[in-house]
Amino acid sequence: MFQNHNELEGNLKKIESMGSSTTEFLIGNFSDRVLHDTVYVTANPQYYRHKDTINCEFHNVIHVWKDDGWDSEYQTVLPETVTEYARHAASEYNKKRLIVHYIQPHYPFLDSEVKFDKGQLYDPNNNKSFWAGLMTGKLSVKKSRIWELYENNLEHVLDSIRDLADTLDGRTVVTSDHGNMVGERSFPIPIREWGHPRGTHTRQLVEVPWLDLGGNNRKIVPDPPANQVDDQSTEVVTDRLESLGYK
Repeated sequence: MFQNHNELEGNLKKIESMGSSTTEFLIGNFSDRVLHDTVYVTANPQYYRHKDTINCEFHNVIHVWKDDGWDSEYQTVLPETVTEYARHAASEYNKKRLIVHYIQPHYPFLDSEVKFDKGQLYDPNNNKSFWAGLMTGKLSVKKSRIWELYENNLEHVLDSIRDLADTLDGRTVVTSDHGNMVGERSFPIPIREWGHPRGTHTRQLVEVPWLDLGGNNRKIVPDPPANQVDDQSTEVVTDRLESLGYK
């Protein structure tokens, strides 16, 4: 699907992710590492939630989902917002590597006419997520409609990635932390799976694109971690994660 929608020029191949969920990806790639040459710009609160477990020393972590980075209408962080934060980070930390973590194509779907996924991705009354509703039949939405919305999210984020890539110096790679299942058969239990459950390492979930856009080498200098303000309440973090479909 990525190849069908991508207009960025580069060397595209498949790689295997280290997880079928964001948390698995973060733990698999960053646990107990010292990355003083890297700034992590993220729209996903999972790193903040699990930072003590992951125990990674980045030079800095920029949490886009805090405060003005969060879009209250869509209950997510919009791709263009991440791009704006990433541009500022590229300017401020011009001798550091950047990891820029967008939310999309992960839902909520960026379509204001769609209501079934807004504010009810996690339902505290029945402890069921949006994907679980599709899986159990409690939510009736055609699979073709889900794909249409998912692809719209993908196109939206690729537009923002293109805008960012045009302004970056050095080598740039576009990839994903995990894939998503939309009613395909899982393994080893052959149920029809939806979403990206942790520990379910099917082809649809761990095969991800690796698009190398190329670029010139630039000087990267490690420095001790910047002073980070750890001021976000547990309630806000939980609220953001629930809006993105996480318990």
